[in-house]
Amino acid sequence: MAGRLDGKVCVITGAGGGMGREAAVVFTGEGAKVCAADVDAKLAEETVSLCSGEAFAIGVDVADEAGVRSMYAQTAERFGGIDVLYNNAGISPADDQSVLDTSVGAWQRVQDVNTKGVFLCCKHGIPHLLERGGGSVINVASFVALLGAATSQISYTASKGAVLSMSRELAVQFARRGVRVNALCPGPVETPLLLAIYGGDPEAFARRQAHWPTGRLGTPREIVNAALFLASDESSFVNGAAFTVDGGITAAYVTPE
Repeated sequence: MAGRLDGKVCVITGAGGGMGREAAVVFTGEGAKVCAADVDAKLAEETVSLCSGEAFAIGVDVADEAGVRSMYAQTAERFGGIDVLYNNAGISPADDQSVLDTSVGAWQRVQDVNTKGVFLCCKHGIPHLLERGGGSVINVASFVALLGAATSQISYTASKGAVLSMSRELAVQFARRGVRVNALCPGPVETPLLLAIYGGDPEAFARRQAHWPTGRLGTPREIVNAALFLASDESSFVNGAAFTVDGGITAAYVTPE
């Protein structure tokens, strides 16, 4: 039985855990050849060990232009080209808080990874897609690109808004050359990043949970299922979308008690 990504080469950043690791496992299971990239090369290697198909690991800081360029060059050399960019790497550190409390340094660390990182991955990845006559770019934004929150993480929120706007512009620019660009906007998901934020503060978790129509966090697989669709040819007419997978949070005004 053919996989949904048979013959496709995918580069997944932030593949050392969470949604990135899940994506590498799912994508190889659907026939893709995968570059599992992460700032922590050891975690990327662990991800590869879980994959059922062809995959290799690489350590890369997405904020480093030379490293990003090399990541794509190594993937193209190994697999003969690239078809899918899954720009998933992102950070949300504890010192990214209210605009009144966040330092310039804390602001910039998040922008370097979340905004500059996606910029660099598109800058150096899209040319490889063009060489193949087209492909799919999945930029991971967030539901916070669409909603505001009083419990602020100002740089993270701003970075995800930038990713959404960047994705729309690239989608229009490259549409006639066969490259589709979409922003995947997950709601809160059971990832190490989010659980680290909420884990030590049950009251903060409960405050947020009250606004979730489903009353629960999403799972990495539920987000990756959407990414799988965007990576596949099934989504051939989906371009420039804010692809929201959030359990209804962005649709909510009053939630069930």
